[in-house]
Amino acid sequence: MYRCLAVATAAIVFASSASAQVQRNFPQNALRGVITFGAPPQLLLNGKTAQLAPGARIRGLDNMLVMSGAVMNLKATVNYTFEDTTGLIKDVWLLRPEEIARKPWPETPAEAQKWQFDPAAQAWIKP
Repeated sequence: MYRCLAVATAAIVFASSASAQVQRNFPQNALRGVITFGAPPQLLLNGKTAQLAPGARIRGLDNMLVMSGAVMNLKATVNYTFEDTTGLIKDVWLLRPEEIARKPWPETPAEAQKWQFDPAAQAWIKP
């Protein structure tokens, strides 16, 4: 009887710790914005027309890849990166509430140039 109880307790502890969300690490060139996804590859980024790059990666709240067709008509606060050569959107992370609350986060390349990034803390520091 005690063995069954011990096994059940261990299973519950393991399951709850496995489902806990870990901090995602965003690259230093990730900017913050609001995206409204249209028919792939079209979207609105901060109210302006933009486009996903071929092979763009969209990561959901659980950090798993999401197909662009699955997020059509979704409006979300995101972190994103551009391709260097084409200027198309390369990576998108749909943000969880605690990630949105992490401020400040640069919304333009000019802000990212002026501010300092601490990759370990995933935090930006304004001068």
